[in-house]
Amino acid sequence: MPYLTTEGLVLKKAFATDPFQPSSDSLAAGALETKKIPIDLPTTTYQALYRVVLGPVSPGDVLDVTAAARVTNDAGYVVGVGWHLWLYDYSNPARSAGPWRRISALDGQNCPPDTHHLSIKAACLYPMPDDWPTGHRPVVVLRADAHSTAWQPGDTLTADAGYGQLIVRHWAPP
Repeated sequence: MPYLTTEGLVLKKAFATDPFQPSSDSLAAGALETKKIPIDLPTTTYQALYRVVLGPVSPGDVLDVTAAARVTNDAGYVVGVGWHLWLYDYSNPARSAGPWRRISALDGQNCPPDTHHLSIKAACLYPMPDDWPTGHRPVVVLRADAHSTAWQPGDTLTADAGYGQLIVRHWAPP
């Protein structure tokens, strides 16, 4: 069985969102990216919860990512919540979010009304692929989706400020 490892690499830098930064309507950098996750039927309408822009990385470097968040279900019915870690190239010529690469396993759980608060946890060890442009800056994002067959237009889950953080450790050759 193959394993991923940071053996022979050194920790270049760690990046993290600030869990103590006050939430505001502007959702400043480092804060929770969205306060509401729309509930709908598809399972692919992800919203960014946390985002970290890294410094330059190279193919073969390894990203060690840990993320946590919490959502609250006030919808009154069972809502499925899916989440994963994603990456895109901040240095792309269009300066846009994408194309996206999913870097963690798929995860999810139902959040019935009696659960009310659902903790989200994700982690991965991701080796930068051979086709990554040397020196480009990746952006790591914790994304989540809310879906239900009982959804009504305008229904949302609340993304709870102060209950999460995204941490990315960049490992590279010495």
